[in-house]
Amino acid sequence: MSIKISFSTKTHNKDSSNLVLFSNEQFNISGLKKYLSSSEFSYINDLLKTSDLKKNMFVFELNSKKKIVLISVKKDSKSFDIENLGAEFYGRVNFGKNSEYYINSDSAVSKHENFISYFLHGLKLKSYEFKKYKTKKESRIISVIVFGDKNKPSAQNQLKFKALEEGTFYARDLVSEPGNVLHPDEYARRLSSLKKDGLKINIYDQKKLKKLGMNALLGVGMGSIRGSYLVTMEWNGAKDNSKPLAFVGKGVTFDTGGYSLKPARFMEDMTYDMAGSAAVVGLMKNLALRKAKVNAVGVVGLVENMVSGVAQRPGDIVKSYSGKTIEVLNTDAEGRLVLADALTFTEKKFKPKFIVDLATLTGAIIVCLGSEYAGLFSNDDNLSKKILEAGEKVEEKLWRMPLHKNYDKLMNSKNADMQNINYVGGAGSTTAAQFLQRFILNKTPWAHLDIAGMAFSKYGGALNSGGATGFGVRLLNQLIEKNYE
Repeated sequence: MSIKISFSTKTHNKDSSNLVLFSNEQFNISGLKKYLSSSEFSYINDLLKTSDLKKNMFVFELNSKKKIVLISVKKDSKSFDIENLGAEFYGRVNFGKNSEYYINSDSAVSKHENFISYFLHGLKLKSYEFKKYKTKKESRIISVIVFGDKNKPSAQNQLKFKALEEGTFYARDLVSEPGNVLHPDEYARRLSSLKKDGLKINIYDQKKLKKLGMNALLGVGMGSIRGSYLVTMEWNGAKDNSKPLAFVGKGVTFDTGGYSLKPARFMEDMTYDMAGSAAVVGLMKNLALRKAKVNAVGVVGLVENMVSGVAQRPGDIVKSYSGKTIEVLNTDAEGRLVLADALTFTEKKFKPKFIVDLATLTGAIIVCLGSEYAGLFSNDDNLSKKILEAGEKVEEKLWRMPLHKNYDKLMNSKNADMQNINYVGGAGSTTAAQFLQRFILNKTPWAHLDIAGMAFSKYGGALNSGGATGFGVRLLNQLIEKNYE
């Protein structure tokens, strides 16, 4: 199914067109008389008198050809409230084949400057489906036509939201692909194609990575017949040569756990262990499409963690790109090994203003925060504050978790500079973040987002219908737009 959104100066066909109108939260429709026939107004007004007005939305079926959708808008609605209304509109209306819905922008009662834009944004985000491998294709087309003289989005606004949707959907597409399709070789190939959007792409293959000394990252991919890669994506949209903002993502395209093998019921979902990298890719695509006035770089480590005769073993010791040695006590704590090399490389090569990394890093963060918040760990209070505020704005929420030097002793190794897990037990997410912090060598402001509970939703959420969420794209776009453009 596809959704086609258009804007018209013409009015709708009052006799046969489905109509969408907005009212205040008390469902006072006196101001909507001019948009309805007298019989329609009386019918709807009478039904509202006996209805539960705590709902956000009513769908009145007037006849076989026409519905009127009435949506209440709270006086103090925030951007994400309006997006959620758009998403609810998508979910509540029983779309028939090739349906048309006319949204009357003049009826929008909200004082929010971009009300219609956010409403349509929520509608689009909720409508995403990944049905690439369904042999029976649906051909439904839903047309949403916005008409009226007021509250229409500007061309610039339309471009901005379209870019954000495309970036989010691209991230969701990547996460939704099965591991036999989106292995590291294919992932690197797809990223190369983003040059057409204006991104500068550099792909470091195994030969280059070995020469650079990225043995922590390479160790994770040793057991796979596929290659291992580090890919950089640069967007230079600022007028000056200011330091870039850096975003780093974990891209484990499939994670068996290696010799520290996962149970089957935990392994089947491990196609989404690259969701951190997908968020970075989606963000960079979005920045390029909307011609963001900022310098930014995205860095992703792409590996496949498999079992074979040449796979990394528990007890192996590797030397990271930073020069620090790591005892790999658990091969299923692999994401931090990929990020360790990627973080140091990003800091050394690009000397960024800050680094934000995203990863489906630990199951412990799900135990702690469930699927409501991602975990935020940082060495910088100012950066943390900005990220938290951005998350609240787009309702991709985070909760700041502690970092402290006392956790370091849990990761110290007798045989190397550190070990990759805490065998004492407890604080699984914090010790993982504490491990990562050791690879920020020059005190660059850094934040780590553990998105293990947020990257994939089996039951769906406010702005997704289940599956990959694209968590992080809208959050980081808001961070940039609010603070750095």
